Amino acid sequence: MAITYIKGDATAPTGTGPKILVHVCNDIGKWGKGFVLAISKRWPEPESAYRAAAEAGKLKLGNVQFVPVGSGITVANLVGQRGVARSGRNDVPIRYDAVRHGLEHVAEHAKALGASVHMPRIGTGLAGRKWQEIETIVNDTLSAADIAVTVYDF
Repeated sequence: MAITYIKGDATAPTGTGPKILVHVCNDIGKWGKGFVLAISKRWPEPESAYRAAAEAGKLKLGNVQFVPVGSGITVANLVGQRGVARSGRNDVPIRYDAVRHGLEHVAEHAKALGASVHMPRIGTGLAGRKWQEIETIVNDTLSAADIAVTVYDF
């Protein structure tokens, strides 16, 4: 199934039925820049769940927290970054293998719920990669599993 691209707010996913909103988090407990701010503005639960996992030492690369936020929407906190980007340095925090592993979990969860998947262009903002590389992983994990995926450009 092909990815659908639309202009809009990923925190207001379109369509009917259950929806999973995927975004990428880091593995060090830092929440406060990028897309997570839009999530926190709309729902407190994903940030609370993430911070609790950080305190418990459960932010492992490739893990995903599925946080129901009401109205048939579940936020998927996908741990796909090693640390955070540092200005002036060339190290990029996104980890493709962690994103792939996390999206495999998302695919299983989406199938179980009969859900579509929604996301901004994950891994491209503060995480520092190009969408074409992430898009391949999305196609291999979600589209190949016949899950409807919508990517939002704001």
